[in-house]
Amino acid sequence: MPVDAIAEKLLRWYDAHHRRLPWRANPGEPPTEPYRVWLSEIMLQQTTVAAVRAYYAHFTTRWPTVTDLADADETEVMSAWAGLGYYARARNLIACARAVVADHGGVFPDDEAGLRGLPGIGDYSAAAIAAIAFGRRAIVVDANVERVTSRLFACDRPLPAGRPTIRALADGITPQERAGDFAQAMMDLGSSICTVRNPQCLLCPLADDCVARSAGDPQAFPVKAPKKARPQRRGTAFWIERDRHVWLVRRPATGLLGGMRALPSGPWTDEDPAFADAPLPARWADAGSVDHVFTHFALRLRIVTAATSAELTDGEWWPIARIEEAGLPTLFARAATRAIAAAEQMER
Repeated sequence: MPVDAIAEKLLRWYDAHHRRLPWRANPGEPPTEPYRVWLSEIMLQQTTVAAVRAYYAHFTTRWPTVTDLADADETEVMSAWAGLGYYARARNLIACARAVVADHGGVFPDDEAGLRGLPGIGDYSAAAIAAIAFGRRAIVVDANVERVTSRLFACDRPLPAGRPTIRALADGITPQERAGDFAQAMMDLGSSICTVRNPQCLLCPLADDCVARSAGDPQAFPVKAPKKARPQRRGTAFWIERDRHVWLVRRPATGLLGGMRALPSGPWTDEDPAFADAPLPARWADAGSVDHVFTHFALRLRIVTAATSAELTDGEWWPIARIEEAGLPTLFARAATRAIAAAEQMER
């Protein structure tokens, strides 16, 4: 394979067909400001471009610089993040912004080693920011790049064990110049042409060099080890009403959905916990359940409702009519919708 020609072909394709994204500089333009590259990369982890656009616009309008974000109220940032998922990213976002301001004078480090020293920035993010924001040669491998590279070389080592091999192969084709454009070109190729299913090989600028295409089965790559069954857990969420308000609490700062507003809930266990850790004794009415998938387990959350005049502590009464403004994470936003629907059904 003429390895030296890969980057040239891909960059020529990228110059003509790159996606126009709000956090991306077009080919030939100065790099996007590092704060915005960093923000977009953190948001895009485990999330689609379509989902991120509105959040990115909101964050950059409300907190246009890393200093603004470092000075922001943590509760407001967590609420603004609600619905984007993987909430540890939001906590790290605040910690990273504050570290950049406190330890680096508000200026992001311009190399991978310096970037990796910041909260929430791992190997992939450090490489992506170094390449895209600072033009450093870095090996940027996300899921799209992984797929393109594994097909290009027909790498048959199953993931995740095969990732070091794929990274070494990506290293071999990454150019010294325009490393940021090259990384984004690989991402664009994977998202638009070298897709998981039905890759459009006839449109691919690297089709003639692709070993998997020559073998006739590009979809066979990357090879993945069999998935383990995801454990199923169960829990109960408590919808407590008083005077057209609902009782909301803050989840613990660490752990799943840490620091977010939520409905009170008991333990999430293998067996139905029923009313364990209920905030108060009440005649609970069943409002159904919602299913949610986390990285390592699936959860069925039962919702029960009750009205009370009791005084509660360690939480807040939130107007039900403004529940969408509470910044609930997706799981609890869906639980709230189910509880409200159940109440409306009973009133009919």
